[in-house]
This record gives sequence, structure tokens and C-alpha cells, in this order.
Amino acid sequence: MTEFSVEALRKGDKLALSRVLSRVEADDESGRAALDALFAFTGKAHKIGVTGAPGAGKSSLVNALAQHLRRAYADCRVAIIAVDPTSPFSGGAILGDRVRMPDLQNDPFVFIRSMATRGALGGLANTTLALSQVFDAAGYDYVLIETVGAGQAEVDIVNLAHTTIVVDTPGMGDDIQAIKAGILEIADILVVNKADLPGADQTFRNLVSMIEMGYRGASRVYSGHHRQAETLEAQPVEHEGWLPPVLKTSAINAQGIEDLEQAVQKHRAYLRASGAWHAKETGAIRQSLNKLVIEELSANWKKKLPAGLYETILQSVIKREISPRAAARALLAYNSE
Repeated sequence: MTEFSVEALRKGDKLALSRVLSRVEADDESGRAALDALFAFTGKAHKIGVTGAPGAGKSSLVNALAQHLRRAYADCRVAIIAVDPTSPFSGGAILGDRVRMPDLQNDPFVFIRSMATRGALGGLANTTLALSQVFDAAGYDYVLIETVGAGQAEVDIVNLAHTTIVVDTPGMGDDIQAIKAGILEIADILVVNKADLPGADQTFRNLVSMIEMGYRGASRVYSGHHRQAETLEAQPVEHEGWLPPVLKTSAINAQGIEDLEQAVQKHRAYLRASGAWHAKETGAIRQSLNKLVIEELSANWKKKLPAGLYETILQSVIKREISPRAAARALLAYNSE
């Protein structure tokens, strides 16, 4: 990536931005060079994750929230990363989330990018973080990241987003789902979407009860996120932690979206004032660095491995002559010589 293209991207050239996003998503040498060149300009955008079960109305909520941000802050720029699932059989994906956001298509201050998971687990694609960094460097104030919608195991978004919105909806089945651990524990803001449907009030009460039970009887000190919090059992000390609000919305009718946007801004202010913003940035960079180190080590290891050795040891494992762990140690031991 040349200095000229960096300058063009920084000045708002959408063609330059599209090209860089494509190269970064392809994870080729030019894409990696682009990330290296742009990294110094990152660290300013507010990354907002939107996750929840399929059918909860995440795309409609992202659409409504983006529209509200544009109306409330005339000069703000909003990027949307919509992650769609990849077929485990064909490897293809229908990148259709932008179809659900027609109101944003002609807004020059909004950029929508759909991407496929390509087999990655946790609700995101392997290059979602990298794409968010490109938007950050390009001067976008908000980056909305809509996850696949995989269910209770979809928690990778918490390592990427500053603010995580978990979307629930009435009529999704057993009410006990609303108080299960896992995906709901990562929420900074809980939203009952489609609140005009029957059962919305009950779902709302379930979520409020979950929050009350989770925070009653113990003082929680924020240290990156809720599941990393320290619990001080015997001392109900006053603290300035974040209590996730529960809100009701009807995204398709734009109801409750202003309250949601205000909750996002309050959480942003909390992150800044408490130092949690810096902690989240540090955690995300640490995770990214660890991943890159592992990738580099793996690539170098494969280069040094003699042709055919891996398959030979693999066959020994298949024949139950050695265990997988013993095989891994043998491969690593040979490579370290």
C-alpha cells in the first residue's frame, strides 16, 4: 500500500477504502502491508457489537441505530460490518445483510461491508478485527459489528467491541433461555427487540431479574468485562461499575432507538472515565498479537518440516501406534533441532 493510497483512504475516498478492505479480507501481502501502514491512525472509533440469536432482528436494529446516529450527529461517519455464515458444504455465503438496510444505501457518511465467516467460529470472521481497524483509520466514528447469530457460544465479539449489545426477542421458546449463562453474560446493554409482540414484557422481566440476581449480594469491580470481574463476597462496598441496562425496542418502527443510543453514549462515557476503554484496547491488541505470533510460528514450522514427515506421523496416529499428543511432540521436537 502506497503513501498515496493511505492519504486517499484518510481523505474519504470510498474506492480506495473498498480496495483496501478487499485486500485485508483476502489476507494477502498487500492487505497486511495496508494494516501495517494504517495502524498508527487507529484507536479512535467506538466499536459497537450487536449479537444475539438468529431472528432477533439484529440487522434491523443496526439499521435503525445507524440512522439515529446520523440524525443525532450530523457529521459522524458510521461503518457497518455484517458477518454472515458460510455454508459448511459449499463454502459459499449469502451476504444479504445490506439488503435489510436500504435506508442507508445512499448515505455518503455510511459504509456497509458484508463478510463471510469462512468457517470461523464465535460469530465473527478471522479478519473482522482487521476490517474494523481499516474503518477506524479511515476516520469512521462508529463501527457497528453485527455477528452471525450463532447462539450462546457466540462471545468473540466481547474481545473486539467496546460496547456489546445483546439482542433478545419474545417468542423464542423456553423462558429459561433468557437467564442462561454464556452469551447474555457478555452484554453491556440488553435489548428486547420486537417489543410490540406478545410476551415482550415477560422477556423484559426475565432479563431484569437476571441482572438483579447477578449483581445482588456482591460488589463487582470492572476489569475488562463482566466475566473477568472480581467478586468481593463479604464486603458490599460502593463501586462505580457498569450495570447493564435492559431496554425495549421495535427496530422496524424505530421505537426505543433513541434510548438505546443514549445507553451506548453513557457506556462510552463510563469506559472513558473508568479506564476500561484503555483496558479493552489493550486486551484486543494483546489477543491480536498472540494470534499473529502463533500464525508466524506455525508458518515457519511448516516451512522447515521435511516433505512427507507430517503424513507419516499422521498415519502412525491413525493406526493407534502413537497418541496425537505424542505425535505433536515428535513433530515439534524434530522442527526445533
